[in-house]
Formats: sequence, C-alpha cells, structure tokens
Amino acid sequence: MIRFEITRKDKKTMARCGKLKTRHCDVKTPNFMPVATQATVKTLSPADLKKIGVQIVICNTYHLMLRPGSTVINNLGGLHRFMNWDRAILTDSGG
Repeated sequence: MIRFEITRKDKKTMARCGKLKTRHCDVKTPNFMPVATQATVKTLSPADLKKIGVQIVICNTYHLMLRPGSTVINNLGGLHRFMNWDRAILTDSGG
C-alpha cells in the first residue's frame, strides 16, 4: 500500500513537503524523478542513480509492453529485477 504523509507546510504559501511511503522505499517530496522510459536511465547505471540519491524512477508501460514485453519482464522476476532497481518505480501509460 502507498501512503503520503505531509512533513512540513508553509502557512504563507501553502507549499508542502512530504513523504510517499512505498513498499520499496520512502520518497521525499518534492522530488526529482529520472525518466527510465524503457527501464533504463540513459548514461547512468542503477548504482550511479543510488550514489546521487535517486529514490524513484519513472518508466513507460506502453514502451515496455512493446519491447521487451511483459513475458520477458515476468520471466525475469518483475520490473524491479529486470531493471536491477530496488527502490520505487512509477509507471505511466504514455497516453
């Protein structure tokens, strides 16, 4: 289950900081989310991403269904294992 917790709020601007709690890690917000359209962030390895503090990446479900396809991803143990990424992943439909 995913939960969102507000950790700070500015009374004047109503800006807020928070924490998105996922099964894989807590993601602080606001947050920079690198794009891993086809399950990889171009020019950076998962180890590189962790070194710079990335907590979550975004992948495109449509592109992943085209290539490599759900069968390949499932046979390799799911998207986290396919990507060698143990932190949070957000997917979108590309629509």
